[in-house]
Formats: sequence, structure tokens, C-alpha cells
Amino acid sequence: MTGAVRKLSISVPPDVAERLEREPNASAFLVHAARALMRREALDAELAHQGIAVTEDGITRARAARAAVDVAWPPERYQAVRERVRHAAGGDDGAAGRVTAA
Repeated sequence: MTGAVRKLSISVPPDVAERLEREPNASAFLVHAARALMRREALDAELAHQGIAVTEDGITRARAARAAVDVAWPPERYQAVRERVRHAAGGDDGAAGRVTAA
């Protein structure tokens, strides 16, 4: 973390405390987790703004569809898609690029 920061004192349940104690930098771990949640909330808000309702049923169906792909796609197909993404992004830095379906 760089830039301005604020020191907080938080209380967490024992299972969370045990997990945080295994982290070399618990603050960075929590920042990453909080930002991931903030991105999800922003996506949910944008979808709602566009008239797309995220429901538990829809999430369940999406997870089932993903599980079916996991079963149907061999590891080589995943690797080929990863390579196309890296190529489209212009390198191995994990930057986003446009990829067509395999």
C-alpha cells in the first residue's frame, strides 16, 4: 500500500483472526478483499442501472453453467484461451484484452 492510509482497530471472529495471522501483510490482504467486494458492488449497481437483476436463481444457474464448462473443457483448451488473452493483451502482465469464444 502506498499513499495516505488510516490506521483502524477492528474486531473479527476467531476463524478470521486465524486466517489473518497466516498472512505476511494482513493489512494488504484486507485491502485486497475489501476492494474486490467494492468492485462487485459497483458491478451489481451498474447491472441494476442497466435493468439487469442479479438473483440467487440466476447466480445458481450461472454457477451450474460454469461447472458444465469446467467438465467439458480439457485443460489444453483453458491453456489455449489463456495464451490468446495474453497475446491480445500484448504480454504476460495479465492485462485485459478482447478474446473471442473458443
